[in-house]
Amino acid sequence: MHFGTAGLLLLGAMALPASGTAQTTAAPPAIARTVIAATKLPTVIDAPVHFKAVSVTLPPDERSSVSAARGILYQLSGSTEVALDGEVKMLNAGEGLFIPGGKAAVLTAGSGAPSTFLHFFLVPAGELGRPAETAPAVVRELYRTASPIPDLKPGNYDLNLTRVAFPAQMPSNPPHHRSGAALYLILSGTGANTVDGKTEARGPGSLIYEPYDLVHQWGNPGDEPLIFLAFNINPEGVPAVLPAAPTKNQ
Repeated sequence: MHFGTAGLLLLGAMALPASGTAQTTAAPPAIARTVIAATKLPTVIDAPVHFKAVSVTLPPDERSSVSAARGILYQLSGSTEVALDGEVKMLNAGEGLFIPGGKAAVLTAGSGAPSTFLHFFLVPAGELGRPAETAPAVVRELYRTASPIPDLKPGNYDLNLTRVAFPAQMPSNPPHHRSGAALYLILSGTGANTVDGKTEARGPGSLIYEPYDLVHQWGNPGDEPLIFLAFNINPEGVPAVLPAAPTKNQ
C-alpha cells in the first residue's frame, strides 16, 4: 500500500500529543538530603563506642566550653559563636560543626535570645558519663545507646550529620539497613517507621536508633514534609544505606 506525503504528516501529527503527554508526566517528589557536617575517622575500634545526644541551652551573651568525645553540633535556634583551634565560626539555625575529640571549644551565645543546639557524640564507653557543655549552659541528655555500636570493623569510617526531608504522602521505601549505624531525631512531620512488619508513627522529638542489623523502612503518609536529622557512621566508600537481603518468601 502506498502512503502519500500528506498521509505521513498526518500520522506524525496524530502521534505527537501522546508522546508529549508521556514526557510531561510528573516524577514523584524526591527525598532531599543535606550534609550539615562531616569528617573521616581513621579507626573506630580502639574502644567500644556509643551514640549519645544532648540538647543545650545557653543564655544570651553567656559563654560555655566543651572538651569531650568527637561529635557534631546542630544549631536549633538563636546563634552560637564557636572558637576552636584558633578559628571562630558563627552557627545560625540549621547549621552545624564537627568538634574533634579532646579539643577544647569555647561556645558563646549570640545577643538577644538564648542559643539552643543539639550535640551528637560518638563516645567511648568509658567516657559515656562525662559531662558535656559547662555551666551556665543547661544540658539535657536525650539519648544514649544501651550497648556499644555493633559490627564496626577495621578501616576508615565516615561520620556525618545529615538533614533529610521526605515529601508529603511518600510511600514507605524498600526494606534496608545501615552499613554502620545511625541515630535519627525527627524535627517536624510524622513518619511511618516499619520494623519486623510493625509500623509505628514517629513524630517531632522522636529519637530512633538504627544499628547495622536492623531491617526497617520509612515513609511519610502525612500532608507535610517529614524532616529529621541522621547522625550516621558508615565505612568509607560504602553507601550508608544497603538493601536488605530478600526473605525466603521473596
